[in-house]
Amino acid sequence: MFSWVGKLASAFWLPLSLYARTNKDDSLGDDENDPLLWSKELEKHAFGEFSFAVVQANEVLEDQSQVEIGQNATFIGVYDGHGGPEASRYICDHLFPHLIRLTQENGLNLTSSKSLKDAVSATEEGFLSLVRRTCGIKPLMAAVGSCCLAGIISQGTLYVANMGDSRAVIGRLNKRKSNKIIAEQITEDHNASMDEIRQELKSDHPDDPHIVVMKQGVWRIKGIIQVSRTIGDAYLKKPEFALDPSFPRFHLREPIRRPVLRSGPSMHTRELKPEDKFVVFASDGLWEHMTNQQVVEIVHNNPRQGIARRLVKSAMVEAGRKAGKKRYDEVKKMEKGSRRAIHDDITVVVVFIDQQKMNMGIDELSMRGFNDSTSPSGFRALG
Repeated sequence: MFSWVGKLASAFWLPLSLYARTNKDDSLGDDENDPLLWSKELEKHAFGEFSFAVVQANEVLEDQSQVEIGQNATFIGVYDGHGGPEASRYICDHLFPHLIRLTQENGLNLTSSKSLKDAVSATEEGFLSLVRRTCGIKPLMAAVGSCCLAGIISQGTLYVANMGDSRAVIGRLNKRKSNKIIAEQITEDHNASMDEIRQELKSDHPDDPHIVVMKQGVWRIKGIIQVSRTIGDAYLKKPEFALDPSFPRFHLREPIRRPVLRSGPSMHTRELKPEDKFVVFASDGLWEHMTNQQVVEIVHNNPRQGIARRLVKSAMVEAGRKAGKKRYDEVKKMEKGSRRAIHDDITVVVVFIDQQKMNMGIDELSMRGFNDSTSPSGFRALG
């Protein structure tokens, strides 16, 4: 008899699309010996259920995430930090409170693109103010930033704000093709690896021949960063935050005349339809190893319980294969910091949409990734 590790090892060499169809029966209960993998197996929100998982790879966890559960709305946030955890932590602490505050102060509809966009902008302004106050003591705060993916589900509509290359993908049934599950990407990636982003950058900076540079086989903005929209990265947005040559990784030979990175999120609104079964919100730690279609097939073909953890583990399997045929049981024994050579921090939230089933009287709670405690959600302030 094989343990789940044995089964996973035997499935290791299969393509992920095939793996998604063959690992339905393996146990999901043997991750206690991986202290870097955290999950909420299956929880309720107003319109269904959700599964939530995070695995840490960096010495300090740079992915921050949250799910806010309200009576009539669900908020999901995934914040993939870089240069340190300060920006992603700040977003996790301030974005949702800004959304609630703006709704109360301005009479805005909570469930609108404008309210979400304004909350992201307020968070960006707040973090830049923090950098201004602290950069004299901690100059590298100017080089800390984070992607920002935030979504609200309410009244049959999905609203998403995105900066960077975290991604929201819907799994929907194609009834014309025997109910085959289809991946529909809701967000757009703001990453210099994409030709349209490079063209956008060149159009924005026609006088800068080095606005995008191929470095170590990867397209990077100013030879430094891949993502073209972030919260933070103040040194690439305002001349006052320029870093001197004592910080060679972030020093720019010529002062910037205008922001190198764009401010403000791209906004997406999607009316949910009966064939829309779930939404996957995840940092790019997942998407760099798995395609949209592979992800939705795994969700569709396996039990809901622990599905976010299953996706994280699947990405780790693929990352290990790419990094010299390391098996999952080898990867999960690696310490934080050293594990970053194999994969990034990975955050996954799978939100199921059960349009015929409302969870009435649900507890309004706030949950954060990699944290087992819960607290009352800010949704309560809206009455």
